[in-house]
Formats: sequence, structure tokens, C-alpha cells
Amino acid sequence: MEFSIRTLSPQESRVVLALAEQGRREIERTEVVQILGATPKAADHVIQSLRRKGWLERAAWGKYLLVPPDQGPEAVGDSNLLALASRIAKSYYIGYGTAASHYGLTTQHRNVIWLVTPEHLRDRRLGAAEIRMVNPASRKFFGFGPVDVLGYKVMMSDREKTVIDCIDRPELAGGQGEAAYILATASRRFDWQRAGEYLERIRSRSLTQRFGWLVDHVGAEIPVADRERLLRFVNRSRKAFLGPKGETKDPVGYDDTWRLFVNLSRQDLQASIGLGRRRTVKGRT
Repeated sequence: MEFSIRTLSPQESRVVLALAEQGRREIERTEVVQILGATPKAADHVIQSLRRKGWLERAAWGKYLLVPPDQGPEAVGDSNLLALASRIAKSYYIGYGTAASHYGLTTQHRNVIWLVTPEHLRDRRLGAAEIRMVNPASRKFFGFGPVDVLGYKVMMSDREKTVIDCIDRPELAGGQGEAAYILATASRRFDWQRAGEYLERIRSRSLTQRFGWLVDHVGAEIPVADRERLLRFVNRSRKAFLGPKGETKDPVGYDDTWRLFVNLSRQDLQASIGLGRRRTVKGRT
């Protein structure tokens, strides 16, 4: 039955084969018109039919992605949605909780895709997912590169920038407790020098104070030199806050090392205490 659904008419075949021969995975409406030598209305009919049969997915207005024949209709899942979302903006990266989920740094699954872009675009819905736009300060728009998602190149924040972004804006990562969990999980395969460079580039001492305290909290095995680098950067900084400014029941309190008042309950952070430490198997050397 699935085979018959994806059977192509002669005109539909011309579109799919043109993409296959060129090694492409995306096409615009104007190109379909040219390939078919037809009117825009006739091209729209072919596009609609290809979408109905599961060959094309709409990424943005007038832009479509090919669902490869070897993957079939089931390929239109979460990963494919990332490829579709990536076509919304020209300059972007996928970040925060979405990137953390892609790297396996969180067990939370969400129906929100965080698209970080300097372009001012409206949020939108794509299938079962909601695409939320994040407009960062220009000094924070870096630390990303291409990753492969089902054969598509998608720009995504790297592991270090993902963690820093989640600590910077934990509400986009599932909350403060989840941001700590993400850091702990990522720290086992972490480039600490790169993270230090990123924090200095962002030029936010309060963010570095929060990052440094969480590193200690989760027991991440940061090299001494890299930890000292963070401490030098925040030297003589003003006191900063981690958590809400309002009253919190049983807060962790003030940490003199990082000059940080942790206004989060101990219960909220209980699950991430020491989570970044490497585990050793008893009986092995």
C-alpha cells in the first residue's frame, strides 16, 4: 500500500528525477514551473500531489524538501522537521533544548523547535511542532555549524555553545534543573578551552558566574587551568543571581567563590549534584 501511495505520474517523476540527478534535496516552486514547462497553477497541482503522496514536504512559502525514496513516508519525523525548520531563515542555527535533545544531552522530548536567527520572523507551526524564533544579541550569534540530519545539512549550535545557551536562557531548555542536567551530561565529552573562549567572547560575567557554579555543582571534571581561567574572568565581578529574584523556599544560598546567590531550592537541583563525575566500575583497574 505504501508503494502505491508513492507511485509517480509522468509529471511528478520529472520533478523527483530532476532532483535526484542533480543530487539535491530541496526545490522551489519557480523551479517546478521551469522543469515542467507548465503554468504556475499546473505546477501547484503537481506539488500538491507530491506532498499528498509523501514525496515533498513544505519548508517555507514556495520552498519544499524531498523525502528520499529509500526513507519513505515514515521519514517525516522529528529529525525531518529540523530539516524543514532550517529552511525558514537564511541565517540561523537550531539551538537550546532542541540542540540538547539532538546531542542526547536531555531525556526531555518537546514539540518546540528553537530557531535562533537575527532575522525578525514570526513563530509558526510545522506539522506537530511549533517553531519558536529567538533573536540573539549579535555577540551571541556564533558557535554553530552544519550537522547531518537524514541527509540534510542543518546549522546547529555545537555542544559547548548549546550548554552555554541553555544556562543563559534555561526557560528555553526545560528550566534551571534541566540546564544543570544538560551541562552534567555534556561535560563528559566537553572542550573546556572552547567553552572558556565562548564565554569571554559573549562578555557576560554573570553568565560565567552561573556557568562556573554549575560546573562545581555537577562535579564536572574541568581541568584546573580552565577553571582558573573562568575565575580570573569573573574576578571582582558584582554579585550575581542564579534563579528567580523572588522568594524561594529553602534556597541554596550564597557562594563566595563565584560571588553568586543561588536562589533555587535544593530540591530543584538535587538530581544534578555530582552528576558530571565519571563513574568507575568496582573490581576494575
